[in-house]
Amino acid sequence: MKKKYKLLIIAFLLLVCTGCTKQLKDGKTVVTNESTGQSLTANIICKPSDENLYNKYEEYDSKLQVSLEDLPECKNFTPNKIKYKSLWESIFIKPLAWLILKFGYLVKNMGIAVMVIGLIIRLVMLPIQIKTVKQSENMKKAQPAIAKIEKKYENKTDQDSLMAKSQETMMVYKKYGINPVSGCLLAFIQLPLFFAFLEAINRVPAIFEGKFLTMNLGMTPSTGIAQHNYIYIILIILIIVSTYLSFKITMKGQQNNEMADQMKTMYTFMILMIAFASLSLPTAIALYWIVTNAFAVVQQLVIKKVIEKRI
Repeated sequence: MKKKYKLLIIAFLLLVCTGCTKQLKDGKTVVTNESTGQSLTANIICKPSDENLYNKYEEYDSKLQVSLEDLPECKNFTPNKIKYKSLWESIFIKPLAWLILKFGYLVKNMGIAVMVIGLIIRLVMLPIQIKTVKQSENMKKAQPAIAKIEKKYENKTDQDSLMAKSQETMMVYKKYGINPVSGCLLAFIQLPLFFAFLEAINRVPAIFEGKFLTMNLGMTPSTGIAQHNYIYIILIILIIVSTYLSFKITMKGQQNNEMADQMKTMYTFMILMIAFASLSLPTAIALYWIVTNAFAVVQQLVIKKVIEKRI
């Protein structure tokens, strides 16, 4: 079983690595849009409609994976228009990009499209989320029995004791209907969708030419703040708060104090890293992150309450 999952992970990594966003470079220097601070992408899937952005890409046309002349207008883009060779692009990135574009043109706002499609993806994964929460609740019930086993075999490192400990732990898992592997299922399915969504956003110029409220969807918060648009400070705060709440609800119910302390340290480090990285990420990605994180927190709380009432 473990070998099977290892092979799946290797296959997933190979799939992702064959279709990643390629930065547009002038030699070793990454080309950026000076007005927004955004790093430009070499494998975009449709033409920019903004004149300045189009001219910027035209200047580096020879470095693009597909020439501007061969790219469709974003409003006319369909998944079969661009013949990139990656299976990852064909299955995930281009269909997601098409969905965002279609909905964006329908509601006439790409920022709303990014957030709504992100929420729809969360809803599609609801059955897996419910199963994961059930597993978490069952694990909490099993904690006293597992703690007894840990204490029983404390400081015993011989092979027979380790085998007996493993067997007794598995019996507890079976009693409470716990499948240790299923806890990774949500993350395993979420990861390709998350990466594909970010890839789709990065590859569509029409998204970065749009606005949401007073924010340019292609602008990085650091550039926005430098231009005295302080709403980007609020954006960073929302990223930190939504990430913190998402991590907090994941940690809730940890029975092992030592493990809880380790998780808290790890999550604090991750929150700081995400906050720092978000300074250089386009606003479109920040909006997606905030909305889906906030929705995940609400979703998790509702599912837990429903499950607790049924138990």
